[in-house]
Amino acid sequence: MDPNTISGLASADELAHDRQFATNLARGVEVLRAFTPARPILGNQDLVVSTGLPKATVSRLTYTLCLLGFLSRVPGTQKYRLGSGVLALAYPMLAALPIRQVARPYMEAIARETGCTVNLGMRDRLTVVYVDSCRLDPTNVYQPDIGSTRPVLSTSIGRALLLGCSAEERTAVLNRLRVEDPERFRVEKPMWTAEQQHFPARGYCLSPGEWRSEIHAIAAPIRMQKQEPFALNCSISALRDKDGYLEREVAPKLLEAVRQIEFGLMR
Repeated sequence: MDPNTISGLASADELAHDRQFATNLARGVEVLRAFTPARPILGNQDLVVSTGLPKATVSRLTYTLCLLGFLSRVPGTQKYRLGSGVLALAYPMLAALPIRQVARPYMEAIARETGCTVNLGMRDRLTVVYVDSCRLDPTNVYQPDIGSTRPVLSTSIGRALLLGCSAEERTAVLNRLRVEDPERFRVEKPMWTAEQQHFPARGYCLSPGEWRSEIHAIAAPIRMQKQEPFALNCSISALRDKDGYLEREVAPKLLEAVRQIEFGLMR
C-alpha cells in the first residue's frame, strides 16, 4: 500500500489520476470544509477564494447542497451557513463509536478530580478532531467541543495519536505535513523528535504551551486491535500548572484511565 493513500492522505496529483475518484463529490465536501468556527457564514465569492474552484462550479454546489440540507441560506443575504444535514450525518458516526461510552466515566472522573478539561480525539486527515469532551476548567479560554480540531505536531494529543498508529501511517502523516506546509513542519518537527525521546520513559506526551502558550496539556494514546487509534488528553490553564501539577497529579490518573478504557474495549 502506498503510505500517501492511507486514511485520506492521498495527494492532489494522485487523486487526479485515480479513475475511481469522484471529483464532483470531493468538490462538494471541499465547500463544506470551508466553513469554520471563525468563518461560519460564507458567500459564493468567499468559497471561490477558499477552495480555488470556478465561480460557476461553486454556484452549482451551493445550490445543490442547500437542496440537500447541508447548507442553509442566511435570510436577507446571498450567504450560507452549514445546515442541519451536516449534524444529522455526523450523529450515526459518533453513536457508532463504543469508545465514547467506555471512556466517558473515566473522563468525567479525571475532570472532577483535577479540574482539567478532558478530551477524546482521533485523527481527521492532517488534524486531530475531538469526539468527546468534559469541560470543567473555567480558566481554559480555548474550550473545546465535539468536532473541534487541533494540529498534530504542536499538541500533546496529536503526537499521542501519531505514537498510537502504525509506522506506515505515521510516516504517511509526517510526509503529508511536510509537503502541505514546509515552514510549519520545520518549526514543529523538533517537538515531535523530543516527544519520541521522552515518551518511552513516561508513557504520555507533554505540551507545555507549544500550541497556545496559555494552555498546558498531557495526552496518551488509546490502542485498540485492528482499529484506528484514539488519544485522551487533559488540558489546563498554564497559570494552574504550577510545580509540575500535570505531570505530578494528573498524569497517573490519565494513564490509569487509558488502561481501563483499553481493557473495557477488549470485553
